[in-house]
Amino acid sequence: MNTEISGVILMYALVIVIAIPLGKYIGKVFSNESTWPDRLFNPIDRAFYKLAGVDPSRQMTWKQHLLSLLTINLVWFILGMFVLMNMSWLPLNPDGNPSMGADLAFNTVTSFICNTNLQHYSGETGMSYLGQLVLMLFQFISAASGISIAAVLFTAMKERTTTQLGNAYFLFVRTCTRILFPVALITAFLLLLNGTPMTFEGKDTITSIQGDTVQVSRGPVAAFVPIKHLGTNGGGFFGPNSAHPLENPNYITDIIEMVAQMIIPVALIFTLGYILKRRRFAWMIFGVMTIGFLLLVVPTIINEVNGNPAISRMGIAQPLGNMEGKEVRFGPAASAYWSIATTVISTGSINSMHDSFMPLSGMNQLLGMMVNCFYGGVGVGLMNFYIFIILAVFISGLMVGRTPEFMGKKIEAREMKIAMIIALLHPLLILAGTAIASHLYAGNPETYAGWLNNPGYHGFSEMLYEFTSSSANNGSGFEGLGDNTPFWNIACGIVMMMARYLPIIGPIAIAGSLAAKKYIPESAGTLKTDTSTFGLMIFAVIAIVAALSFFPALALGPIAEYFSLY
Repeated sequence: MNTEISGVILMYALVIVIAIPLGKYIGKVFSNESTWPDRLFNPIDRAFYKLAGVDPSRQMTWKQHLLSLLTINLVWFILGMFVLMNMSWLPLNPDGNPSMGADLAFNTVTSFICNTNLQHYSGETGMSYLGQLVLMLFQFISAASGISIAAVLFTAMKERTTTQLGNAYFLFVRTCTRILFPVALITAFLLLLNGTPMTFEGKDTITSIQGDTVQVSRGPVAAFVPIKHLGTNGGGFFGPNSAHPLENPNYITDIIEMVAQMIIPVALIFTLGYILKRRRFAWMIFGVMTIGFLLLVVPTIINEVNGNPAISRMGIAQPLGNMEGKEVRFGPAASAYWSIATTVISTGSINSMHDSFMPLSGMNQLLGMMVNCFYGGVGVGLMNFYIFIILAVFISGLMVGRTPEFMGKKIEAREMKIAMIIALLHPLLILAGTAIASHLYAGNPETYAGWLNNPGYHGFSEMLYEFTSSSANNGSGFEGLGDNTPFWNIACGIVMMMARYLPIIGPIAIAGSLAAKKYIPESAGTLKTDTSTFGLMIFAVIAIVAALSFFPALALGPIAEYFSLY
């Protein structure tokens, strides 16, 4: 067990060691400063600009940035629908997998464009290699969209008074060529060295030790897995995701994938500090996020290492802890750590089945997504945190009787209305969706019997988790839920779309509005936002919003299930 804990500490330490210099590098990329890959990638960047017919030097307002983002996503959405609904006759389908129906294709394309990667299908049977490659492309696009729009937020916070916030295409292309592609290439090479397959051949026929003939799915897995983690996408090439031995062969690949999914969300915190020239402010944000992360991950590891009390009362020893739904090669500690990291940063990939975790561990996974700003997904995690900063500044201003100011700009009614709408949108989508699903199931359980394998408290948690995962752009699931139905495909698709774009539009609208205002120099009465005191204020706001919004639902699900074990 000490070895397992050491492995967890090593994973987190590697993230910090890599994220700090990576954050500075990303800051240079966004600021158009000289970096070592310029000689290689500058011609590639220019080729993309020429092909697209765009001028990367043209400045844009925040509205133009958002229009560019939505246009890019719409074009790829249409292409994705065509490919997934016609896979059966399109090329690169050696296993003869069928095309998707309209509702499943809508859910899948929406999911990957929105950086959620919720999968109501199993990749090895429900997707051709062409479909997988298109989804892999979407993983670059959705991640680059989130990172590049975060760069707009950073620029708006940096400038004193302006409406010009850089160029969307410049930021998008550089995010792909200078950040995502190089790191994905290195990660893919490391996975290849450790046995992850990379082939376009169909299923392989092998003979097991028992003498059985088995058809084993394979494919371009080593190319797919790196970007799913680096972009906090999370979609699995295979149904079991990173619990699959070809997607995550050993403990070394587990460390690689764990580090890969955390480095960019953490690095962007230090990018913010570099661009704003406010390193103390960045460390304050990092401290608040890390405290929240540890408050979720430590109890979860303890819960899983200690095992299931109901099994202990039967006189059955659990020397390895709660191993239901977990891989022996990873163990309960590394699996528990992954489960919180992947829900906190909205990756949604798994190396164990979240449905089989202890009730309070499941609650912590839910809380990571409900809060949705402890590190968060690439780019959007900081935008969600920005909303809580605005709320904390406003509340702090009211407490001391001063007009709220942030980065030298007055926060007024317009900004607060947008912030409150975005803060309340997340619980609205989760709780309203869960309420509708619960009403349908309770009103006609025979018709919807295929939804839940576990009625009762855990069944409620399964439905709550699905909408929470959709709203948090996460993509993981309590897989006791039968989710490939028109209701779940369409409902989750709508939730994913609203939860992706409105929380991007809101923070950028606030930042654009503040950037256009007159700059007010700091004075003796200016609220210091880079102190531990203000950090505690932000944490209190986050905790209060999460507690008031979600505690009743959690009490009906994982908390009630926990007490049923005793």
